[in-house]
Amino acid sequence: MPNVRFQNALKRIPQAIPPIWFMRQAGRYHDHYQNLKKKNTFVELCKNPILSSKTALGPIEDFDFDAAILFSDILFPLESLGMDLRYDPGPIFKENLIEENFQNILKNTNPVSSLEFQGEAIERTLEILPKDKSMIGFIGGPWTLLAFGSGQNKKDKVNKLEAFQWQILEDYIYPLLKENIELQIEAGAEVVMIFDSCAHQLEDQDLLKYLNKNLHYLVEPFPNKIGYYAKDGISYEKVFETNDKAKVSFAGIGIDSKVNIVDIFKQRKSGFIQGNFNENFMTKDFNHYEKALNEFLEDLSLLSIEERNGWICGLGHGVIKTTPQNNVKHFVQKVRSFL
Repeated sequence: MPNVRFQNALKRIPQAIPPIWFMRQAGRYHDHYQNLKKKNTFVELCKNPILSSKTALGPIEDFDFDAAILFSDILFPLESLGMDLRYDPGPIFKENLIEENFQNILKNTNPVSSLEFQGEAIERTLEILPKDKSMIGFIGGPWTLLAFGSGQNKKDKVNKLEAFQWQILEDYIYPLLKENIELQIEAGAEVVMIFDSCAHQLEDQDLLKYLNKNLHYLVEPFPNKIGYYAKDGISYEKVFETNDKAKVSFAGIGIDSKVNIVDIFKQRKSGFIQGNFNENFMTKDFNHYEKALNEFLEDLSLLSIEERNGWICGLGHGVIKTTPQNNVKHFVQKVRSFL
């Protein structure tokens, strides 16, 4: 059966010990990943379902996280739509999307067919995953995909979105991501996370419009299955406002480490709350890291288990590649023994 602590968090059943998983828990900080990478490219690790499952299983075996997450990349849907994408080592597009070229570039029919490796990777992971662990899928946020595809992902803020950008989202990205989510859920993902690392770029009016579209296109068809994470700079007030006014809600929200998660627990009485130890502290020497972790857990321990129900313990963002593996192992053990 799936992980009990993870399922309790999704259902907001009070429990003393939260489930734990990290974004990028299968990645460059980990010897298991580095050993696989010696013989395979990053793309091969993602697109070969057997290799993807082995990559995803490594941190479960070494650190005992409560959930595995699909090992893939957020940008593959852009490739499926027709963009020329390579990794050297980071993602590089042959040309960026602009108003004059997007209809010529995004020309692939039935693009979800080239993402079927993700469904098979989830199935292969479940075959080797211990029965008491959960399985999570993910997609990139629609604007995050468009920001990367148009070369705007490094900007702090963007001007009001243009009509052609909304057209790309409506006509190409949302339909594919909906099918991508369906593919992952049918393969066995208990929850699919939307990782929207560029959503903070949007100005307030566009952000509200955009969040409503996310709820309509990507959440409404999959009730209680879709979580949402947007990193530092996002207005959580607007995320919660939009969520509460809509007919459907995100299954839960990931919280960046620059926000006090104790305050979020006091505000939110529905959906899981994920996070949010500072990932930068994980990279420090053990004494510095442990002091910060103790302070984090002490603050949370002041809440009753009812006050912190729905908590999925993790980081504010993904594991940084310079993170000592001993700190990761200690984190999991410490959380389970401290609370």
